[in-house]
Amino acid sequence: MTTATQNLENDHVQILRLIEVMEKITGSADTDVDHLELVVKIIREFADGLHHAKEEKILFPLMVQKGFSNESGPVAVMLHDHEEGRNYVKGMAEHISLLKQGQSSALLSIYANMLGYSDLLKNHIAKENNVLFRMADKAFTPAEQESLLLDFAKVDLSADNQGSKDEYIALIDKLASVYNGYKSKTGLG
Repeated sequence: MTTATQNLENDHVQILRLIEVMEKITGSADTDVDHLELVVKIIREFADGLHHAKEEKILFPLMVQKGFSNESGPVAVMLHDHEEGRNYVKGMAEHISLLKQGQSSALLSIYANMLGYSDLLKNHIAKENNVLFRMADKAFTPAEQESLLLDFAKVDLSADNQGSKDEYIALIDKLASVYNGYKSKTGLG
C-alpha cells in the first residue's frame, strides 16, 4: 500500500523533472516566454498549490501534534524553504513581466531566480525524502498514514486548483519533450 509520504515523494519526482527543464531553459540560447510563464504556472499551481498545500495544511500540522516543533527543527526548515521558493517564483514572474515589456536584460534575472529555485528545491526535496519523511513514517500509525493519504487525494482533486495533478504532469511532459527530448510514456507529451 502506498503511504502518505510516498505520495509526496511521487510529487517530488515530477517537481524534479520540472527543475531539470528549468535548468535546460537557463542554458538555452532561445527562450520562449510562454514556456517561462508555464513554468511559473506549474510551480504555483502544482508544486506550491497542490504539493506544498498537502505538506503545510495536512502533514506538518499532524507532525506538530506528534511533538515536532514548527518553530525550530525539520518542519520549521521546510516551511522556511517553501517561503524562500515562493520568493524565487515571485522574482521569476516579475521579471517575465519586464521581459514582455521589452526589457531584455530581465532574462538574466529570470534565469538567476530559476537557478536559485532549482538549487533550493533539489536540497529541499533531498531533506524531505531522506530525513523529514522518514521521521514522519516512524511517528505515524498505519491508520494515520491512511487518513493522510485520503486527505492528500482530496487536495489532488480539489476544485480550488486550476487543474488536476495529471494535467500538471502532462504540462511537465510537454516542456520536457521540448527541452529534454523526453517522450512521455503516457502519450501525453
